[in-house]
Amino acid sequence: MIEIIKNKNEIEDFFKVLKKRGAVNSGDFSNTVKEIVKDIELNGDEALEKYTKKFDNPDFDIKNIEIKKDKLKEAFDSLDENTKKVLIRAKERIYSYHLHQKRESWMYKDEIGASLGMKITPIEKVGVYVPGGKAAYPSSVLMNIIPAKVAGCKTINMVTPAPKGLINPLVLAAAYVAEVDHVYQVGGAQAIAALAFGTKSIEKVDKIVGPGNIFVALAKREVYGLVGIDSIAGPSEICVIADSSCNPKYVAADLLAQAEHDEIASSTLFITDEGKAKEVKAELINYYNNAERKAILDKSLTNCSKIIVVKDIDEAIKYANRVAPEHLEIAVDEPEKYIDKINNAGAIFMGHYSAESFGDYMSGPNHVLPTVATARFFSPLGVDDFIKKTSLQCLSKEAALSLVDDVDSFAKLEGLTMHALAARVRKE
Repeated sequence: MIEIIKNKNEIEDFFKVLKKRGAVNSGDFSNTVKEIVKDIELNGDEALEKYTKKFDNPDFDIKNIEIKKDKLKEAFDSLDENTKKVLIRAKERIYSYHLHQKRESWMYKDEIGASLGMKITPIEKVGVYVPGGKAAYPSSVLMNIIPAKVAGCKTINMVTPAPKGLINPLVLAAAYVAEVDHVYQVGGAQAIAALAFGTKSIEKVDKIVGPGNIFVALAKREVYGLVGIDSIAGPSEICVIADSSCNPKYVAADLLAQAEHDEIASSTLFITDEGKAKEVKAELINYYNNAERKAILDKSLTNCSKIIVVKDIDEAIKYANRVAPEHLEIAVDEPEKYIDKINNAGAIFMGHYSAESFGDYMSGPNHVLPTVATARFFSPLGVDDFIKKTSLQCLSKEAALSLVDDVDSFAKLEGLTMHALAARVRKE
């Protein structure tokens, strides 16, 4: 069960544990993934059918790889009215939030008369990977597809595994609500390779997004450069910064919500009040006793989670910035005071009522976030992930002539005499 610590050495030891969480030993899987990717590149549908039969469904027939839109609607229609309303409301809120991220092309004329700007173009074809098997995540369907829709991508194709030929109806219903263009019942490294290279059945895309297991992650890494990818997802995590104003029930529930994801999910509380820390642990134990995923919680809370007592909020923020967590909650009365001090976090949840769970499903911001300290340089999935930015330059004769001598000198400094000539010839 989760420990309460405050000793500096214990805290540093815990940071070492967090660092190791992100290390993936891919040696056992890397060669397998490389073989699958190469096979798909060379043999297309034949290889795709072979691997899908081997890993997911012995009765798979490549002719039935696409799930038609009437089947998606059928899945949606089969849901109860409340579930339909929840999916639609989630779509509307996610869409509304991402509309604020949308960019327009721009241009301006500077002091020498040069017209300079940026052209914003949607990526034409996008592939979305949705995990299957152990659990169904319709929220991931919405979070990955809707920003691409807002960006204006022409084609959005979804792949998802169908173990024994079955896909959770919620996943198909979410694909219907998100208005995806095509859904293919194929998963694993073979699905990523099919999206990257294209086969007779699956159209080649320009970028692949979406989470998956180690085989999916390694396949995305393998095809990166041929296509764009979002990121390589790691285990989930939350940090909570709290003081004496926090509600122990809320904080305990939020820590458990993250810990139930998987055995190496991490839940860390930095709290200024040791008495409240003990109350949080007591509430956490109460909730745990009635939890359904105790086997997972046992491991994540024992091995990857801690309640850490700190001297003040500034110390908590210092530690949180080191963790650079996927999710950061600030459970204090005036959280806005501290936002400027937070440098590294995928998503920040401010105040006592902003539970991370709201962000997973209904708030509107994307729940696809950087993990295992990559919030130091990555951002949440958003509209920017589905556009290309092209610089624009139009120099009048006068503007060009005003730059010729400087370009000529600069190019010669680098030993690129033809660069210098290309500028100088316009003056001569």
